[in-house]
Amino acid sequence: MTEGNDPGVGEGGPAAVPPPRGLVSVILATYNERENIGEMLDRIFLHISAPVEVIVVDDDSPDGTWQVVAERRDPRVHLVRRTRARGLASAILRGIMESRGEILGWWDTDMLMAPERAPAMLAVLADSDIAVGSRYVEGGGDERHPVRVWTSRMLNRLAALVLGQGVRDYDSGFILFHRSVLDTCVPVPTGFGEYFIEFIYSCRRRGLSVTEVPYHLTDRTGGISKCNPSVGGFLFTGMRYVFRIAVALVRGGP
Repeated sequence: MTEGNDPGVGEGGPAAVPPPRGLVSVILATYNERENIGEMLDRIFLHISAPVEVIVVDDDSPDGTWQVVAERRDPRVHLVRRTRARGLASAILRGIMESRGEILGWWDTDMLMAPERAPAMLAVLADSDIAVGSRYVEGGGDERHPVRVWTSRMLNRLAALVLGQGVRDYDSGFILFHRSVLDTCVPVPTGFGEYFIEFIYSCRRRGLSVTEVPYHLTDRTGGISKCNPSVGGFLFTGMRYVFRIAVALVRGGP
């Protein structure tokens, strides 16, 4: 396991030796996820049978999430502890820079059911460029706080109406894709969840295939949510998402 403090590519970047064939890179951007990170890592290694590496990009969590990861001393886990940079989208881009897999992706650390759905998503990549875990296709669902569910549904309906492209869950944040996708599209490293809307829209606009795989999103049982279920907070968040939808439409994605 390696650790880097610099917000750019720091110590312990990708190894010089070639990665295992078929390697899957899973990026986990963490902040105050001490209660969830251990179980998430265990589930990833249990449910993904292919060779897998996990890149944990932690924004110097006050609860010591990075310490929990470091203490595992697992060679399959690469820890990047950022002490000067902050933000979900930039953490994901850092994880992409550190990754070596032929297939890569990410999801939130509190989405403890995600690793169980990863095999189904990997299977659809035989015929698709990108697999997205979707709450809004048949078989999917969202069981979080009602305010969060309502906000997400409204934003996705707006994105589907404005952007089209046949995508049902534009702000999923749960994705696996072939590394070759990065030759065409790279996530914009700004924002919280709205970066995902631009990324998926850009991929579809540029001819990449996206397959949505159903999954159920449940509310977190541990850790600290970055989004408080308040109407005011979600109105502010919703305005940011609406702005990014408009930006994606104007420039055709990143």
